[in-house]
Amino acid sequence: MEKKLRCVRWGYEVNASSDHCIDAIDSYFHQVLSYGRNRKVILEAPLHDKDCVLGNILAAHYLSSSDHHRAKSYLEAATSNLEQSTPYEKAVFEAVSYLISVDRDDDLAFEMHTKLLKRFPKDLVSLKRAQILSFYMGQPGPFLDLVHQVLPVNQEESYLHGILAFPLLELGRMEEAAVASRKGYEINKEDAWAHHCLCHVLHHECRFKEAVEFMKEVSESWPSCSSFMYTHNWWHVALCYLEGGSPMSKVEEIYDTHIWKELEKEDAVPPEVYLNALGLLLRLDVRDALDGSFEDRLKLLAARLTEQANWYLEWHLDILIVWALAKVGETSRAHELLEGLKFRVLKMNKKKQQVMQKGIQLGEAVYEYAQGNYIQALELLGSDFDAIGYKIIGASDEQIDVFNEMWCQLLLKTCQASTAKEVIRERIKVRDGVPFTWRLLEKSYAMEGNAEAERAGERAKKLEESSYF
Repeated sequence: MEKKLRCVRWGYEVNASSDHCIDAIDSYFHQVLSYGRNRKVILEAPLHDKDCVLGNILAAHYLSSSDHHRAKSYLEAATSNLEQSTPYEKAVFEAVSYLISVDRDDDLAFEMHTKLLKRFPKDLVSLKRAQILSFYMGQPGPFLDLVHQVLPVNQEESYLHGILAFPLLELGRMEEAAVASRKGYEINKEDAWAHHCLCHVLHHECRFKEAVEFMKEVSESWPSCSSFMYTHNWWHVALCYLEGGSPMSKVEEIYDTHIWKELEKEDAVPPEVYLNALGLLLRLDVRDALDGSFEDRLKLLAARLTEQANWYLEWHLDILIVWALAKVGETSRAHELLEGLKFRVLKMNKKKQQVMQKGIQLGEAVYEYAQGNYIQALELLGSDFDAIGYKIIGASDEQIDVFNEMWCQLLLKTCQASTAKEVIRERIKVRDGVPFTWRLLEKSYAMEGNAEAERAGERAKKLEESSYF
């Protein structure tokens, strides 16, 4: 079929010989924005038009982290047809080809996406790539500026408001994040990312019951989501139950029914499930609640994590795997993974090496913590640790905060009650409705022989008994 200009979802022109190619690209756009399970639909675009630059470069990006050989072939196809492409295709090609290049500079990759979006502000999938990039850079500020740049022409796009909400909540602007999340939800009741962002806000404000009720109400739309988004939204629900002092059976039910059970689906992506399963189990360990049936669940999970196919996919996942393997006694495998991470850092450019040293430091600390070597773990984290500075592993404020909780426990377990007390009191100033935090404060006071221990214990008990549920 003869090549002609056709428009994709945003109204931008693409040189393609097939409507089916454009349909596959548009389907992929929808899958990315909705966190759908069928992002592989982009591989259909080159089947309908092997010379379409946009179809090929997006296919290359989709495969870049899982199949380098195939990704390279799609990149080559896009490169060889670049002269016949439209300005929009050239702009996407330039940004994406650099994004998937070896040893890229993250700042430059973000700058290239910023330039792309100045010319083509309706391309929300390019905006989504920029969001993910800024997430791994731990820099929500510049991304928020970028969202505001494209906001005027995307006011009625539901997905834009969910995208806007995330950097707002990461910057602590909770009221604005709630407004953006609700607007996205009002436009599209099935926007799982908007659901997720609103839950972040409600959780931060200790409105646990409200968060759970909202998430359960909208959860019917989640089965069409990717393994990550489906289990991550349920992870948020489990975390609200856990922090709100609900019976542990509630947490157990969500783990079994909505996280672990996801692995039974034919199209499940196991590492995406493991990330959320491990994130929940580490929370339990930090609360000294990883015993009995939960310990059995960790052993079952850890048995799968000895396989190297699950390693080196995500820094956050790798650090959680180090903890899990060390916790169940697979210390040699945990050490092997840690050494592999160090080797990968050595192959990075100097700028990236300096950044990712924090990832190594955190990995070494959880390795020691899991084995009960609390003094060594604390020495690795230091006396002024703040997990927010470690978001470069690819974790949100809520995900990374478990390492702050771990640090508080390390201070207590190494008899540094005075320091622990001050840290815990600062945490309570920000969020005073979490029973567990009050229990930590009670313990720090008790270790000092401070009468305030009784008051902290009473506050914890009141929150537990009033139960959010």
